[in-house]
Amino acid sequence: MKKYKKYIIAVGILILGMILGNVFSGGDSEKTHTEGEHEYVQDPVTQLWTCSMHPQIKMEKPGNCPICGMELIPLEASDSSSENIADDEIVMNEESYQLANIQTTVVEKSSANKEIRLLGRVKPDERRLYSQVSHIPGRIERLYVNFTGEKVYAGQKIVRIYSPELISAQKELFEAIKSKDVYPQLYTASRNKLKLWKLSDKQIEAIESSGKVQEQIDILSDHSGYVMSRNVDTGDYIKAGGNLFDIANLSTVWVMFEAYEADIPWIHINDKVSFTIQAIPGKNFEGKVTYVDPFVSSNTRVAKVRVEVKNPSNMLLPEMYASGIIKAKMKGMDNTIVIPKSAVLWTGKRAVVYVKVPHEKTISFLYREVTLGQDMGQFYSIKEGLKEGETVATNGVFRIDASAQLLGQKSMMNPEGGKVNLGGHAGMDMGGDTKASSEDHSKMDMSDSKMEGEISPDHSKMEKETDHTDMNQRITTTDGFKNQLEQVFNAYVKLKDAFVKGDNSTASASAKTLLSAMKNVDMKQLTDHNAHNHWMTISKEITESATSISKISDIEKQRSHFKHLSAHLSKGVKLFGVNQKVYEQFCPMADNNKGAYWLSLNEPIKNPYLGAKMLTCGDTKTVIVK
Repeated sequence: MKKYKKYIIAVGILILGMILGNVFSGGDSEKTHTEGEHEYVQDPVTQLWTCSMHPQIKMEKPGNCPICGMELIPLEASDSSSENIADDEIVMNEESYQLANIQTTVVEKSSANKEIRLLGRVKPDERRLYSQVSHIPGRIERLYVNFTGEKVYAGQKIVRIYSPELISAQKELFEAIKSKDVYPQLYTASRNKLKLWKLSDKQIEAIESSGKVQEQIDILSDHSGYVMSRNVDTGDYIKAGGNLFDIANLSTVWVMFEAYEADIPWIHINDKVSFTIQAIPGKNFEGKVTYVDPFVSSNTRVAKVRVEVKNPSNMLLPEMYASGIIKAKMKGMDNTIVIPKSAVLWTGKRAVVYVKVPHEKTISFLYREVTLGQDMGQFYSIKEGLKEGETVATNGVFRIDASAQLLGQKSMMNPEGGKVNLGGHAGMDMGGDTKASSEDHSKMDMSDSKMEGEISPDHSKMEKETDHTDMNQRITTTDGFKNQLEQVFNAYVKLKDAFVKGDNSTASASAKTLLSAMKNVDMKQLTDHNAHNHWMTISKEITESATSISKISDIEKQRSHFKHLSAHLSKGVKLFGVNQKVYEQFCPMADNNKGAYWLSLNEPIKNPYLGAKMLTCGDTKTVIVK
């Protein structure tokens, strides 16, 4: 009995423990359920992934870009919500601001000054060009001056002449001498007749003292200078007034510079000009503007600017090349708003700048259209659109504009704003995705990409960007890609030839052909990572430069874009090859003496930057093999 009693107590204790455990566990379950419901409301933010080169791509998982195949990067949330940000502001974070190398400057008022660079040639002073004529008809018996370039002096013997008329005049003089006392007027008239034939008093006195008729007489030079041309030979018969020699006095010369029509309003009489002569290195010359041509050439669009220079040592010879600088000042513009040229995006119809908004923490910019005034070399004067003290972007402006396009805001090519079809890379199918990303475009890593107006003029610097790839080492790629790049290069050659001829309309058409060829280049054939990254940068710059050339008609601005296009295409040709032997050529006088490269299929120089003015200026720097 005692034995069963123990079992009954144990069972009772067990049941009691289960009841108590159920009570306590039920309370915890309810609490846990309540907390679980609370955590379910706080749904965590989903991490998004994007492509550094195509920020319109947003993926919920990491992987590769469906457009270019690059590895996706995390998309960070913008911290701009802490400030009052307007809807039309382009917001950037600090990292993307630094990567894009954006620089700004404060808008200031200044006088309108401009440094004008001119090219010209030394010319003889037209007021000191002489025709040495014979005042006596007759036959040339002897030439004392017998070659071009010989220096002569006034009073020097130049030719000896036989003249029947002179013989008759001498006989008249001798008869007049006999009756000199009776008819002095007859003597004076006979003597003056010889003077009118430019015989000197010394020659006439020699004739009188000899008492004999001289069958031949020496003609003396009326002028001092250098013989530019000899127009007679021994034995020639010449009439009175016939031209014997053309003589130029070079004690004073003209330097005839050519000024583009946009620079003419800046140039005034008595402006000081400093210039150098290519043939006389290390020596600087100075002069003043004495004349500005009132007519502009319909072919070259330039006007002549004349500078007079003393030349006592005859160092300056006709047809020498000269490079001049005028530090000009526009009259009536002593207090005008000026900004650097690099701050302005110009489409031909409108000029656009991006004004930095003065937030404390957020970096953002606003689209602003402005009215341009005078071109001041490295600056523009602004008539309307900006105020003194505002801050504008001066470097990386294209990157800000690209962000605005992706965000569907106002931009250079889309002034009304709204979503636009951004298209894709050459040879890429965008899959019908025409929506612009709402992401901050500043996240895009463009640190090794140079936009228009920001490319270093030093060609060698461009070749060292993006990574440490040896530019002399060819990257192996498919024959298909090389053939497509060859079509781009062939279109480039036609563009270059148009600039050689100075034909801006053909240049625009050739640029469009080049753009069509770029669209046919299939980047998917580049499987190598370095090759892929290089072509991403190169294709973007070529496309932007060619687009600018196709949309403008000013040939000098077209040539400026052509310089950038040539630099990047040269990089592509060196890296990938185009199945042809290519000559990389350079002119130190192109782009206002900064120098510029171009590519050619032929070794003889035909300069696309200076055209007919200096067609053969330059030399071959590199031969790029097939």
